[in-house]
Amino acid sequence: MVSKDMIALNILLCAISCFSSAWTIDDVLNVIVEHEFDNGNLETEEAPCTVSECQTRETTKWDKLFTILENSQMKENMLLQSIDEVIKVELQSVRAEMLQFVDNFAGTCGLGSEGVTPKNAAELDTALPSRLNQDEQYENSLEASNGNMLGELFILSNNISNRLDKIENAQQRKDDEADAGEQNQVDAKCKIEGNSLNSALRELDQVSSKLQLTEKWISQRILPSGCEVAILFPMRSPKIYASVHPADMTLPAFTACVWVKVTEALDKTVVFSYGTKRNAYEIQLYLDRQDAVLVVGGDKNKVTARHVTTPGQWSHLCGTWSSVDGTATIWANGEISATSFEVAKGHVIPPRGILQLGQEKNGCCVGGGFDESLSFSGKVTGFNVWDRVLSEEEIVTKTGAEDACGIRGNIVAWGTTEILPHGGAQYIH
Repeated sequence: MVSKDMIALNILLCAISCFSSAWTIDDVLNVIVEHEFDNGNLETEEAPCTVSECQTRETTKWDKLFTILENSQMKENMLLQSIDEVIKVELQSVRAEMLQFVDNFAGTCGLGSEGVTPKNAAELDTALPSRLNQDEQYENSLEASNGNMLGELFILSNNISNRLDKIENAQQRKDDEADAGEQNQVDAKCKIEGNSLNSALRELDQVSSKLQLTEKWISQRILPSGCEVAILFPMRSPKIYASVHPADMTLPAFTACVWVKVTEALDKTVVFSYGTKRNAYEIQLYLDRQDAVLVVGGDKNKVTARHVTTPGQWSHLCGTWSSVDGTATIWANGEISATSFEVAKGHVIPPRGILQLGQEKNGCCVGGGFDESLSFSGKVTGFNVWDRVLSEEEIVTKTGAEDACGIRGNIVAWGTTEILPHGGAQYIH
């Protein structure tokens, strides 16, 4: 609602604008006073007055007019001052909230950085010695398998060096000989030696090609050091798998390790699985292209290690899990590749299930209703299962050592526990 003072001010402005249209000051003053009469600010009846009294009353009208204007100005100043105070208080509140947010955010980031940096340093210190040991083992194995070929290459290189020396000597004699007849003989001899050199170079190329083929053949057929047999899965088929029937699989924790050389991995290629009639996904280790995935207690409880396998090459995989805190870890070639926490925490692996290699448990029977797209094709060796979480030293120094198949698990022991191949699966040496 518009205040009375504002109405009076508008009337005054209107009156001022009307001065140019033959209005007198008395007319304007009368309008304002009449307005005050209507609003009850002045007396509604005016008694007859003398000349001096009328002059005094006119003077009073002007005083009241200026009083009204002063009141309006005062109220306007009070309103502006209150608005400034409200804005100032709001700005101070916003500034305090921003400073508190910056302090909290900086503290959180600092704590996160302090927690992540030591963890990364520890993982790096663990990974470097393991990688150096693995490279040294591979170099020793390759040197032993190709020793004979390198010896032949060394002998052939010596023969070629001797022939080159003879050619250089013949060329030197050619420069020293002045007689034309002797020069012709030297040229003929150099030609013969040149032909011999070309023949030797061709032989060297042939030996090099044979060496490359031999290395490829060895990499495709040789087993990990210390492993004498492996199970071959020649193709993906719902009828090709291997089964194990352990005596007791009541596990609050476990470690499962296996050497794998896959021919080709799809979105889900099962290496091994353990399941019961109630749950087909109690334990699973499968490949997703070049990734390895460990499942415990259900398909939603899993940990994934990225880029740990290569088709046609041997890879050593270990999966560990503990029910106490739900920590699940995947080791690849002696190194930690992935760790997740609170995976099936408090769960216990139940007994009376079926453990299978190359397929997953279908929940009804052995060998029936398998999915071909989940089948494994390739080779498997050194498969062991323990009822506890192995230490880092045990995994690095034993499962990845020169005698890769020399240790035995206490639930499934490679070379001791009976693993039955089905379909086209077979043991190979």
